[in-house]
Amino acid sequence: MKIVVCIKQVPDTKGGVVFNPDGTLNRGAMLTIMNPDDKAGLEAALRIKEETGAEVTVLTMGLPKAEEVLREAMAMGADKGILVTDRVLGGADTWATSTTIAGALRNIDYDLIITGRQAIDGDTAQVGPQIAEHLDLPVISYAQNIKIEGNSVIVERQYEDRYHVLKAQMPCLITALSELNEPRYMTPGGINEAFEKEITVWGRADLKDVDDANLGLKGSPTKIARASDKVRKGAGEKVTLDPAEAAAYIVDKFKEKHII
Repeated sequence: MKIVVCIKQVPDTKGGVVFNPDGTLNRGAMLTIMNPDDKAGLEAALRIKEETGAEVTVLTMGLPKAEEVLREAMAMGADKGILVTDRVLGGADTWATSTTIAGALRNIDYDLIITGRQAIDGDTAQVGPQIAEHLDLPVISYAQNIKIEGNSVIVERQYEDRYHVLKAQMPCLITALSELNEPRYMTPGGINEAFEKEITVWGRADLKDVDDANLGLKGSPTKIARASDKVRKGAGEKVTLDPAEAAAYIVDKFKEKHII
């Protein structure tokens, strides 16, 4: 069995974000982490590997520094890493990103593709289902539990206050929730092995059945009108009053804001 997990190196938003003049993220200038939903998907793949002997390949699209997140995944237990990187792919929205990743996946044999539900730098939840559409695969999203049964996968799909149990024949694609599991840590031995392995690097020329008009910033139908870091609130108004005056002051403020 062959599993491909699509992972993404995303900004560590605790350290703030940096934008380019065109509104896209300056990924090279920020601290990064593995996207949480993707890490849960990777953990699910590694557990399937332990149960079935499956081969796990991790694939990411990004800057050359995205090799770091592949090394992390291999230190956790993934067998192979593929980095898709090329200047012409920069600035991609979800459509251009999914087109690129699908073009890369056409080079790979797979039974199951796992992606995260969404990335914390976009929160669109679009790329996984779009990849499935490009590859004409069935897709089960919002997975909170995954089981393999023969040539099929059985998934508990989160749905509001309950879940659906869905079964799909492989090959198929699943999008994972961060609540799916508790990802393992890297081990010292795993880290050593990860840095001894060679990562496959692909560029535009290695993508199959894709049109240049659908790649990168120029191939992205989504346009960013304005982008900024989160607005920090001021200290606010501070007053020192006795209890009775404080209560009257609060009531007046509520009336002023039409809360009461």
